[in-house]
Amino acid sequence: MSVHFVGAGPGAADLITLRAARLLAEADVVLYPGTYIDAEVLGHCRPDARLVDTQKLDLDEMTAVMADAHGAGLDVVRMTSGDPSLYSALHEQGRRLDAAGVPWDVTPGVPAYAAVAALIGRELTVPLVAQSVVLTRTQARSTAMPEGESLSAYAATGATLVLHLAITRTRDLMAEVAPHYGTDCPVVVVHRATQPGEVVLRGTVGDIADQVEAAGLRQAAVILVGRALADAGAGESWLYSVGRTRA
Repeated sequence: MSVHFVGAGPGAADLITLRAARLLAEADVVLYPGTYIDAEVLGHCRPDARLVDTQKLDLDEMTAVMADAHGAGLDVVRMTSGDPSLYSALHEQGRRLDAAGVPWDVTPGVPAYAAVAALIGRELTVPLVAQSVVLTRTQARSTAMPEGESLSAYAATGATLVLHLAITRTRDLMAEVAPHYGTDCPVVVVHRATQPGEVVLRGTVGDIADQVEAAGLRQAAVILVGRALADAGAGESWLYSVGRTRA
């Protein structure tokens, strides 16, 4: 038996992969982050599966649940919001499971930023506007950021920014990126993308903080910043150009 780290996607029960649905249907024990996972996603689990909300557990307590279940010969799914490759504590949990001799694997999921881009109908890499996407967060009451990974440095590139775990600092962050993007640069904030209670805010670097504060958003939100979010002013891809010679 193994521990399966499974990306639960952005929230909608039908935005998980076929593999994820199969693993959930087979699991004896399912650990899930109750702060981020909508209850409908748990509908993929067996009625008799043991469901463990991890939002009040530390890493050692989570590991103990997984290791004990593995020792009892049970199949375990550890669900993460979005995709396990981003802000999921996969590294820390995997290291603990390795030390305990517990095998594990990973099933990817739809990341929240991709769900947000789909929701607003925008490509984040628009020709001649932005060809890079920066996925990052900021530090408040959280782990320190590595030296050199400053928001202003990323903003200087002009790439499309995706800010996770940052909604409570929206005003400060917009002040930091304003010199690089301008106060008129488009910004989109989505709270609980694809879930019941979804909130979509569209604004600019100059006014989005007012909207976020008025809406009372405190968690489970993604912030997108960049000119690629605009309706006009984009170029066209050379790959699909009518002027390109095709062999």
